[in-house]
Amino acid sequence: MWLFTQKLPPNYTILAPRAPSKVPEGGYSWRVIRPGTWGLATLEDFRSAADDLLTMLDEWSATAGQDASQFDVMGFSQGAAMTYTLGLLHPERLRRQVVLSGFLPENGEALLSGGRLSGKPVFVAHGRKDDMIPVELARQAVKLLEAADVQVRYCESDAGHKVSKECIKELEMFLGETW
Repeated sequence: MWLFTQKLPPNYTILAPRAPSKVPEGGYSWRVIRPGTWGLATLEDFRSAADDLLTMLDEWSATAGQDASQFDVMGFSQGAAMTYTLGLLHPERLRRQVVLSGFLPENGEALLSGGRLSGKPVFVAHGRKDDMIPVELARQAVKLLEAADVQVRYCESDAGHKVSKECIKELEMFLGETW
């Protein structure tokens, strides 16, 4: 995520927590990976980590003396699924969301259709050549977001599982806008 810090407005404070669950193949995950569930993450799989993230943010806020009652959140890949989860479970806490090469967790559409993110700005970027998370998942999520009256900005490019230069430019414009 540090790559994106160069593109953020200067008034942003950046917190970049590492996912809590160690993955046997290496790396970390925002959910405990149960056998047979890779790629089949539900909203409930992310709930505990989302609640822990808010606790961490509130503790940091109290220590730093900065108001974090509302904040912007950005995530890449599984972190993007966590971004959706935070928005769906705690919409009152988020100003806007940035979802990069990610997916809407299963069962998220039920909360989304309930209007929890109505009027919220969400930026979604995805590559057509993404071999980790198919672009169709982003397209489906965008349709669901638009149907739920979310202010969606969507950038699709020929990139793989990364964010293209053109989508980074779109992201800069999105973050620079006043909502």
